[in-house]
Amino acid sequence: MSNSIEVRPVKSKSDLMKFIKLPWKIYKDDPHWVPRLLMDRKKLFNRDKNPFFKRNPAEFYIAVRNGEVVGRIAAIVNNEHNEFHNENTGFFGFLEAVNDADVFEALLDSAKAWLKEKGYDKMMGPMNPSTNDEVGFLLDGYDSPPFMMMQHTPKYYIELMDKLGYQKAKDLFAYLVDKDSFTFNQKLQRVSKRIERKHPMKVRPVNMKDFRNELEKVRTIYNDAWEPNWGFVPMQKEEFDYVANDFKQIIDPRVALIGEYDGEAVGFLLALPDYNQVFKKIPSGKLLPFGFLTFLTQKKKINRVRIIILGIKRAYQPHGLGALFYKEILERAVPIGYHSGEMSWILEDNDLMNKSAQLLGGEVHKKYRIYESPIS
Repeated sequence: MSNSIEVRPVKSKSDLMKFIKLPWKIYKDDPHWVPRLLMDRKKLFNRDKNPFFKRNPAEFYIAVRNGEVVGRIAAIVNNEHNEFHNENTGFFGFLEAVNDADVFEALLDSAKAWLKEKGYDKMMGPMNPSTNDEVGFLLDGYDSPPFMMMQHTPKYYIELMDKLGYQKAKDLFAYLVDKDSFTFNQKLQRVSKRIERKHPMKVRPVNMKDFRNELEKVRTIYNDAWEPNWGFVPMQKEEFDYVANDFKQIIDPRVALIGEYDGEAVGFLLALPDYNQVFKKIPSGKLLPFGFLTFLTQKKKINRVRIIILGIKRAYQPHGLGALFYKEILERAVPIGYHSGEMSWILEDNDLMNKSAQLLGGEVHKKYRIYESPIS
């Protein structure tokens, strides 16, 4: 029987379902993997509904050997990234495969060939599909489930990428903080009190009854605050609304905070309840017929959050307003039952955010790696 690997584009609904469902095969023996909801995956890969894919071409591939799907990958164009950073970079994402260097190489080569045809000179990833989504392969921290919207991948992904000669582009850190180790220490207390006196910022929950207007405030803050960061891509209104509409279903407004200074929204902190604690209990990824009941009962038991965004407009960053947000999230989250959280992800060379996480008692419990390779 032939062991040749065929990598072919996804052209049918049947192929797309094979693409979507492959992780259930890859992670069937991994106790820490958290299945995604199938309905969310179908929506994500719908080119007609996902604003990212409406603006940015992509090709999805599956690798087949002896009639069995053994891998998948997406080759991705990100026009906003290249325009904003003045680069000529293509991307790969959603790479999942069995532990076989030949399969990995065939998938990556297929993505490279597609990007080369479009004139790109470098490939970077994984981006699923951009830095505004899930990124990187897990580099360290395989012994626990991921938090909401964070990757969990096998150790051999890193080993195979290194074996195939891909180079590190950037590492990302995830900090674990709990109510016992959260050291809102004397220095931070002094800083927050001084800031409150000098720059009185009002911190309030997001007003869900005025969600549309709140959303535009947050998008403005996000695009201003994150602009200098590596890999940043501005969020267009359509894409931001698309993501936010999903978030609206799971946001706890008590830990989604806006900071106002003289009536202007200048900062935003979003801590999402870790719904991975719920999805872990729905191994099929299907809400119907019984998953929805599990969802309703288990979401009441969520006791941790992921601090996914802390952004302050650059004009106000010198004021140290971040300390006020840290103080507020601690005072608000713990009494309502959130006993731990993850600050993620943070760039390895973002010294300010890394020092802040450490001052709060955070410890790096997971690391992620993004790779790059020239397209010859």
